[in-house]
This record gives sequence, C-alpha cells and structure tokens, in this order.
Amino acid sequence: MTDAPAPLADPHLVYDPVAGDGPKDVVILGSTGSIGTQAIDLVLRNPDRFRVTALSANGGRVALLAEQARLLRVRTVAVAREDVVPALREALSAQYGPGEPLPEILAGKDAATRLAASDCHTVLNGITGSIGLAPTLAALEAGRTLALANKESLIVGGPLVRALAAPGQIIPVDSEHAALFQALAAGTRADVRKLVVTASGGPFRGRTREQLADVTVEDALAHPTWAMGPVITINSATLVNKGLEVIEAHLLYDIPFDRIEVVVHPQSYVHSMVEFTDGSTLAQATPPDMRGPIAIGLGWPERIPDAAPVFDWSKASTWEFFPLDNEAFPSVNLARHVGELAGTAPAVFNAANEECVEAFRAGALPFNGIMETVTRVVEEHGTPATGTPLTVSDVLEAETWARKRARELTVRTASAEARA
Repeated sequence: MTDAPAPLADPHLVYDPVAGDGPKDVVILGSTGSIGTQAIDLVLRNPDRFRVTALSANGGRVALLAEQARLLRVRTVAVAREDVVPALREALSAQYGPGEPLPEILAGKDAATRLAASDCHTVLNGITGSIGLAPTLAALEAGRTLALANKESLIVGGPLVRALAAPGQIIPVDSEHAALFQALAAGTRADVRKLVVTASGGPFRGRTREQLADVTVEDALAHPTWAMGPVITINSATLVNKGLEVIEAHLLYDIPFDRIEVVVHPQSYVHSMVEFTDGSTLAQATPPDMRGPIAIGLGWPERIPDAAPVFDWSKASTWEFFPLDNEAFPSVNLARHVGELAGTAPAVFNAANEECVEAFRAGALPFNGIMETVTRVVEEHGTPATGTPLTVSDVLEAETWARKRARELTVRTASAEARA
C-alpha cells in the first residue's frame, strides 16, 4: 500500500490556487440542477465566503438560470443549447433593471468547458453524465480547485484526471465521498483497512429480481430518502449509482476494490465509513441533505457554520445496516469488474447505462433490462488494450460505440416484447 500512487483526494493536503482575503470566486456548472440550486442556496447564505462569477446549465430552465444570474450578479452565463439563447436573453432582460448591463452569454457544447477554465478559485462541477469530463479536465489544467459532484467524469476519464490533478486539487462532493474524505482525516493512509460505502437501497430494497420485472418509471423515481434528478434517481434504483461510487472511491483514495465494501443503510444517516487497522470505524453522519457535502467541496479546509441540518440527539431513532443483495442488484459487482479492467471499460459501462436509463424512461426497456443490456455491452466490449495511455478520443470513441450498441439491443428487446 505504501508503494501505491498518492490519492487524488486527500483531506491532509490543501490546494489553494488563489490565496488571499475576501470571498472565494466560484464557477457553478449545472446551476439549475439539484446540486447547483443547493450550492446557490449555500452561497447566498454566506456572501462573505463565496462569490459566484459564472453559471452554466444545459438550457432547459432559462427562467431559473436568469433568476440565479441576477441574484448572484454573475459576469457570465453559459448554456449548452444554442437554440435557447434568445429566450435566455429575454429572461435576463426581464430580471435586470432598465439600463443594467446583462451578463455575457456563452452558448454551445464547449460553453461549460470554457467557464471551467475561467478566472476563479473553485469550479463546482455539478453536471450530470460523462459530458462533464471536458469541464473537469479544463478546470484541473487551469489550476482551479475542483469541487467534484460529476462522478462520471472521474470514472470515464480516471487516468486523464489523475495525470492532471495536483495533490489536494479535487474535493469530492458526493455525499459518500465527502463522508470518506472527512473520516480519512482521522488517520494516515497506512492506517486504513477498508472503506465502507453506504447505500439507501433505493425504492426497491428487499425485492427479488423477479419482483423487479414489472416496476414502472414512477416506481423507480420514488426514492425514499433523497430528492435528485431523474437519471441519478433511477441509477439509485438499479444501484448503478453505488457501483459508480465504488469506482470513484477507488480512484479518489487508491484503495483496492477488494477493500471497498457496500452496505445498505435505509435511513441514509451514515453517508460512509472508514475502518482503520486498529479496529475502530469512523462514520460521518448527518440527516440526508446535500448542502453539507457541497459546503465541504466549496469551503475546505474550513467548515461552513449551519451549512446543513443536524440531528436532534434527544429523540430516539433506529439506524439499520444490511448486506447488499447482489443477485437482485448485479450492478455493483459489474462496476467492480469494469473498474478493475480500467481503460475504456468504465466509459462503456457508464455510456451504455445512460442509454438504457433513457430507454427505460421512454418505455422501451423493462427495469431489469437496464442491467441485462449494460452487461451485454460490457461483455461485447471485452478487455481494453493495455500498455498505451488513455486519451480523450479513446473515451469518446468507446462511449459512441457503447451508446450505439445499447440502442441496438434496446430496439431488439422492444421488438421481441411487442411480438410476445
């Protein structure tokens, strides 16, 4: 273990690209999503600590984006969809007073990437999906602190991210990895025996594979403890999200896959745990709320007072832990497999899953068909070539193939069901 490379995320190291007094300048990518809106709530409550200079979003909620821009008085607003620029300009004009200068507008697929490299202290990457890879790389290359909520960019581009990231430059924002990050501060890397990643179990905890055959999209979106976007919520129902988090934990902390355990914790109070070699286990616990992990990502090494709710320890409560049912939810073991394969295998896994989730949401694939199709795509991809460095074009090519193959298999599944 002592010969392994240094971890990407280390609570003992502080990377400060722009040291100085005054609020930290922050760029928020994915500002109209769940992470982005909660980050803005935190910023507005702490104007002495943070100043948002730019926002990016896909472009589906221009009214909200314009409102955020006005509240934060940002310099730049970016949207991935060029077709919404007229609507965004109109929404901004409605928010700002007569004669007030409007923020600069960037548009296009590379708009978020351009913002990630702009002048700031911290970039919060709250984009969903592997499209967050280019902004992640841009932020790291520009020397910004990266508050990383976009786990997919690390998973699909692990070696690329590792090659660019300086010690302490990445602060994880996922609740599980923010928990591990904090617990790891209690000891040295050599003291760590095991990482324990907790899972709520999603809406289908306790069901068998057979009982999952006919669940609906509405069933899958009814998460018992977390309010998230539809893709992440369905990934939580299949536990693909937990599989991605296992890969992420391996990449962030350089702990082997056989020393990363997943346990089901329905209450979602304990966000993850670190077991040390002396037998002690440190757990990080808060009520389910993402503002705590976001505050760690933006504020570390400082803690932000009253960032998130706290427990009322005077009230009785029960905290439960159960083993993961790998037969009903094979996604975690498949994620371990692609993580160990490395190369483009994680990108194939993630891209195929994104396509299958969309097919499930559209009614073209049954729930169990998500993992059945992803598994087949991973198997057809085979073992990645070794000995050559991974490139961005490798990742993009693998993703393109995986998405195309997943769509082909989805069409076949839908046709077979129609004939049945």
